[in-house]
Amino acid sequence: MSIPARQLSFEQDLPRALAALRAEIAKAVVGQQSTVTELLAAYIAGGHVLLEGVPGVAKTLLAKSLARCLDLSFTRVQFTPDLMPADILGTSIWRPHEQTFKLAKGPVFTEVLLADEINRTPPKTQAALLEAMEERQVTIDGQAHPLGRHFFVIATQNPLELEGTYPLPEAQTDRFLMKIRIGYPEAADEAEILRRAHAGFDGHDLQAAGVGKVLERDQAIALRQAALSVKVEESLFAYVASLCRATRQSPRVRIGASPRAGIALLLSAKAVAALEAKPFVTPDDVKAVARPVLRHRLTLKSEAEIEGLTVEDAVGQILDEVEVPR
Repeated sequence: MSIPARQLSFEQDLPRALAALRAEIAKAVVGQQSTVTELLAAYIAGGHVLLEGVPGVAKTLLAKSLARCLDLSFTRVQFTPDLMPADILGTSIWRPHEQTFKLAKGPVFTEVLLADEINRTPPKTQAALLEAMEERQVTIDGQAHPLGRHFFVIATQNPLELEGTYPLPEAQTDRFLMKIRIGYPEAADEAEILRRAHAGFDGHDLQAAGVGKVLERDQAIALRQAALSVKVEESLFAYVASLCRATRQSPRVRIGASPRAGIALLLSAKAVAALEAKPFVTPDDVKAVARPVLRHRLTLKSEAEIEGLTVEDAVGQILDEVEVPR
């Protein structure tokens, strides 16, 4: 059931839009409520997502369902060791009868791009996405080609399989607004997945599953506009800056959060506040997105890793140490 095509308001439409999106995605994806919220927040904030999880936990199904609910075009690219930049971006082809080159667009010319197992392709091909993610355009044969304003990259990677993978360089991971971890379902959710499979659910046919459009295309952009209008008090700017500085000064962290990470933290907090129909950001909104925003941007010192400390632990300690504005 789609929401009527008009501007979204904080008081009424935003909570209804989020509830409708959750309900529609739940027709295909069981559970994973926090993952759905973080994914929506990343889209609303205008960023991209690195989605990490073991095979078979519905990463692709979640991306396809989100695109369908937002009425956006969806393309999936399987990243492999032999994938070349032109396989993603496209290439110019000579047309003899026209005596000219014509661009054969690659799969990057879409709205929701699923870069599946992105760490299985060489760095040169990974880098082909940098311009697209940062500038929302690609350059082919010296000519810039804009991508749509909805352009949203969801890249997946497997945390367990290391053989045959290429670790993403810092410049690449920093382009992802969030790194979202999707885990195994709860016991009740897994039983429901089995019931649906027994009843004939097919994740490849979302139409048969009843997953449909929830928002009009312009309303998806209106969600972003709503997030931009969320107010931020002066004390919150100082709080976010203090968190970033604390990561750089921490004795446990070798590489801390950059100013770009601080911007990502602020925009993500505004998106979460908008989804909850709050007209202003609170410290709790910042804390809610701190781990997905920072977990891929911090590098621990070797001695901290030897002691068994994780990036998650380090972020948690920093959140506890930095004074919260009153």
